[in-house]
Amino acid sequence: MTNLNEITYVDWQLKLNAIGEVSEGVDDINQCIAIILLTRKGSDPQRPTFGSDIYKYVDYPVNEAIPNIIRETTDAISLWETRINIDSVTAEIDGSNITVKVEWTLKDSNVSATAEVTL
Repeated sequence: MTNLNEITYVDWQLKLNAIGEVSEGVDDINQCIAIILLTRKGSDPQRPTFGSDIYKYVDYPVNEAIPNIIRETTDAISLWETRINIDSVTAEIDGSNITVKVEWTLKDSNVSATAEVTL
């Protein structure tokens, strides 16, 4: 269980699937990226453009799906996660799983990391 006086970052949120824990720093940004990519556009009534349309391309042929998934990922993260610069996005399809990797750098900083989201 995390106490408020233990939180060291201005930007933080409750950690998903971990009662009483918080995400800060790189973990917070990676969690935000996952939430953006896993949320279908239109599913949040207060923010109808929040999320991504990655799911539209699940049944496309791989050579068409990959570039569309990368574009959707880049567009959604650029719009909704303004704390970072995207360095690269890759997508892999393995059976019924789509794995998206986003390499990013924190704006005005040398901090960089990779977020990996499996759909």
